[in-house]
Amino acid sequence: MDNVSPKHWFALYTRPRHEFKACQNIAQLDIENYLPVITKKKKWSDRIKSISEPLLRGYVFIFASEKERLDALTVDSVVNTVCFNGVPAVIPAWQIESLKKMLEHADQITFSEKIQPGSVVKVVAGPMEGIVGVVEESMNNERYISLSIEIINRTVSLKLPAESVVKLLE
Repeated sequence: MDNVSPKHWFALYTRPRHEFKACQNIAQLDIENYLPVITKKKKWSDRIKSISEPLLRGYVFIFASEKERLDALTVDSVVNTVCFNGVPAVIPAWQIESLKKMLEHADQITFSEKIQPGSVVKVVAGPMEGIVGVVEESMNNERYISLSIEIINRTVSLKLPAESVVKLLE
């Protein structure tokens, strides 16, 4: 009988501007990884080009067993595992799934619901269905749903489409 250790999501620190290289090298080790990216338009003097950039600079995520996590640390582009109180921090799977879902629709997001800032909500219908986050208010009174990955002290915020139906969670 195989003793297979459970897999969890971990955040890894990368060398500066080595996120894509780290993912490529980790994938060569057959370790599942995730690098959230956004596409930005960059302007040069002679052209405008769409560029994919890491959403969370300096981090990549892996879904790995303890042995795979240690193997990932051997990659030159990886500096260390994000730890909390000296222990590798496990990121809840729902946070990674919500982040993936948010980024699928990031270009078409607006918000129209009247929900109090600070409320924890889950989108139950619409293009953002399944995202769990906290409603926040911006300086210009627009409201956003935010997903915080506390372990790495980062928050991704976006507006929800008007057709999204949200449910308050307690």
